[in-house]
Amino acid sequence: MEIQPRQLALALLAIVLLKAAGAQTVAGDSTGATRAVPANVPAQTQLGTSLAAVNGSAVGQTTEGYRAAALQGNPGAQVHMAEAYRDGRGVPRDMAQAAEWYRKAAEQGDAGAQGALGVLYSMGLGVSRSDVEAYYWLDLAARASGPNQQRYAQNRQNVGARITADELAQVQERVTRWLAIHGL
Repeated sequence: MEIQPRQLALALLAIVLLKAAGAQTVAGDSTGATRAVPANVPAQTQLGTSLAAVNGSAVGQTTEGYRAAALQGNPGAQVHMAEAYRDGRGVPRDMAQAAEWYRKAAEQGDAGAQGALGVLYSMGLGVSRSDVEAYYWLDLAARASGPNQQRYAQNRQNVGARITADELAQVQERVTRWLAIHGL
């Protein structure tokens, strides 16, 4: 099998980016495989972004670059993992996995992840359908300033029409606790 110049360039770029991301050769591995160590989360995230920009077909490599940073708690990388599972890019499409990655980022305060998780709950995609959970996550998302704030507020209002006053009071208590814990 002949290696094409583009494949060689991608492989060299991946090696350089992995080294910058804190990767090391696994001892005793004759394939020269590398693994990322938990040293440089931003560089690991950049690895995923760079691989995606260079070659859209290198999605599996891109996903693995993000996965290393996501597993270390980087919310941006967690959102990328959620989107990969949601869209089936580099991994099998799996809405439950998408919801789990969105949850990890949402719990850290990522408004986009909170809004996405709210929508998943409102539709029952990857999670059990729950208007109460949908309202909770959409309410948190709607409190964050940003380009989608109005859309989150509108979605929250739509979902809110389907919950009881008691459920609304419980959600508002949860939101207040969340905001206090996160210093907002």
